[in-house]
Amino acid sequence: QVQLEESGGGSVQPGGSLRLSCAATGNIFVINNMGWYRQAPGKQRELVANIAGGGSRINYADSVKGRFTIFMDNPKNTASLEMNSLKPEDTAVYYCRADVYEVGGGLVGSWGQGTQVTVSS
Repeated sequence: QVQLEESGGGSVQPGGSLRLSCAATGNIFVINNMGWYRQAPGKQRELVANIAGGGSRINYADSVKGRFTIFMDNPKNTASLEMNSLKPEDTAVYYCRADVYEVGGGLVGSWGQGTQVTVSS
């Protein structure tokens, strides 16, 4: 079993910055990929950013390109999302996602509990 612990988030004014972090613990052999999704009220959950291959493959939603950066601390199994130039439309609950190969097992997907990001003046 794999657990994801998220940290960061909160409230910030437009143009501000926040950092989210997600630490994966448990029965981990190797992390295939980690990413951040978000869900605003009344909307579907959407991919924000994903990192795979130990950091060699990264993709972002068009809406956050140039403003958000995802990076991995591989020894700590932690993915972080640096969010700059935040806009009110970035307001959402942000969820960490990890797809992990377990020791002695197969590929397992896990979700974090979610953390609120609010951008408002």
